[in-house]
Amino acid sequence: MKKANQPLLIQQAFGVRHLFLFVLFPFLITTIGCEKDKLYEVNEETILPPNANKTKLKTDQQYIAILYANLFQTALSSDDLFEASECIQSIGDKDLVHEVLISNYMNKPGVILPTNEEMRANVDGFITETYNRFLVRNPTEAERQYFKNYINTHPNVRPELVYFSFALSNEYQYY
Repeated sequence: MKKANQPLLIQQAFGVRHLFLFVLFPFLITTIGCEKDKLYEVNEETILPPNANKTKLKTDQQYIAILYANLFQTALSSDDLFEASECIQSIGDKDLVHEVLISNYMNKPGVILPTNEEMRANVDGFITETYNRFLVRNPTEAERQYFKNYINTHPNVRPELVYFSFALSNEYQYY
């Protein structure tokens, strides 16, 4: 009796294999193998330096008024502004005049500067405060690291020199 049923079993098994090969296998291939590609979208960003939006050169009056406000944390009187502006216009070398003006302001009583001890006690805070005060922005990590290393490795650097360099920087000339 088993011998008579074997060919029938073989035929059923062969039929099941054909069913699998022709019906189920293509179905499995399409559902398993048809994985959609993942699409990652990236927003386009224009990467510019922090001072890229500062494209307008400050007038002499703007430079003087802003410099005075940065150093003294108060506004300059209109008479003093006019006098300093006339001085700048009478001399051709603006860089030299800016250096003299900054030196004069630094030597006046009432200029608000942190002490050397305050600067060295909190170099990160000093750098951030100086960038905000003079350039109206936060420093980038590269700028922060550069100034931190410079201040820590040069014991003769004082807050006056840092303020002086910021006031003479190209970025400070623009708004």
